[in-house]
Amino acid sequence: MQNRINIDYTILSILILLGLSSIFTLYTLEPTLSASDGSGYWLKQGMWYIAGGLVIVAVMTIDYDRFHQITWILYGLGLLSLFMLFVGFPPGIVTEINGAVSWFQFPGMSIQPGEFIKVILVMTLAHVIVRHNSKYVEKTFKSDLGLLVKIIALSLPPMFFLVKQPDLGGFLVLAAIAGSMILVSGIRWRILFFLLFVSLAAVSLVTAIWYFFPDSVAAFLDKSGLDHVAGRFIGWLNPQETNGGYGYQLITAMMAIGSGQLFGKGNIQVSVPEQHTDMIFTAVAEQFGFIGSSIVVTLLFLLIYRLIYIAIQSNDDYGSYLVTGMVGMFAYQIFQNIGMSIQLLPITGLPLPFISYGGSSTLTYMLAIAIVLNVHSRTKEYMFETRWKN
Repeated sequence: MQNRINIDYTILSILILLGLSSIFTLYTLEPTLSASDGSGYWLKQGMWYIAGGLVIVAVMTIDYDRFHQITWILYGLGLLSLFMLFVGFPPGIVTEINGAVSWFQFPGMSIQPGEFIKVILVMTLAHVIVRHNSKYVEKTFKSDLGLLVKIIALSLPPMFFLVKQPDLGGFLVLAAIAGSMILVSGIRWRILFFLLFVSLAAVSLVTAIWYFFPDSVAAFLDKSGLDHVAGRFIGWLNPQETNGGYGYQLITAMMAIGSGQLFGKGNIQVSVPEQHTDMIFTAVAEQFGFIGSSIVVTLLFLLIYRLIYIAIQSNDDYGSYLVTGMVGMFAYQIFQNIGMSIQLLPITGLPLPFISYGGSSTLTYMLAIAIVLNVHSRTKEYMFETRWKN
């Protein structure tokens, strides 16, 4: 058995490279940002990375198995923070930005609880899956169905609060986390196939209703406070119709990415709304071209690959589930962010992990990586151990 702590220097190297890419891109974006946007984003991002590094050091000192003891406390605090945003309490601190009530505003900083709830949900679902599987060693259809109900029941409350903010992007990330953990939870495949069939049928039904009754759907979304959803889909399918500005945002994003060509222009000439946050990939592509953006995508791909490797290598089910949830979170956000920048997917308010500016998001990603590194560092290799799991 190995007694030394295993530090994954591959992940740390990728984080350093992504951090430098983020800070440099934000620095070059500085002259293009309007006065209302503020300034010094690159410096603030560097400070958030330093704070994230301290988070990694702090989390690494705790055996991740102890997370079982605080899971329900964190889940309760996470739901409480989202509920406070929902009711607008306390007034003066709850802040609306870009039409979404998603932030607590404090002097000198703002906190977005919807970011932290992603990691909290991963920890909660991993805890529940491990406890359930240890209780029902002999799996039955009833026990598998019970586990599925538990996962969905725990995922729905935070998803509801994010929809009401409204934060469609955050809602979809939580759905991706729940889906990835359902996939590896041990639930029998016939239940999963049935769930997939029901999901596809629901999506098909909603699409058909949208197609045949667009006015009724638009009226329903408007009454529900989700009128921005219609604008984003129309802006995605037909960017020339600048509903809510989403079509304009997509057109300028495509112009910026295309203008970078192979080697990039070395500066920013196309102004894209939210270019320092959700649309930062357009700045990377315009400045550094296909080559530079491909390097960033490759780094993100290597990060996901490394997370999957750690999840497989872990000889503890709880550790594997924790890392799997992080894989679902990162993989979806990366695919969605880049996909919406090139018109492959509708625009949602999701940052590009480790590249986009954001204090809450950066700390959330660093916390997620800290948990992954914790799992890896405490994965022991035993002589004659088989790596195949039943």
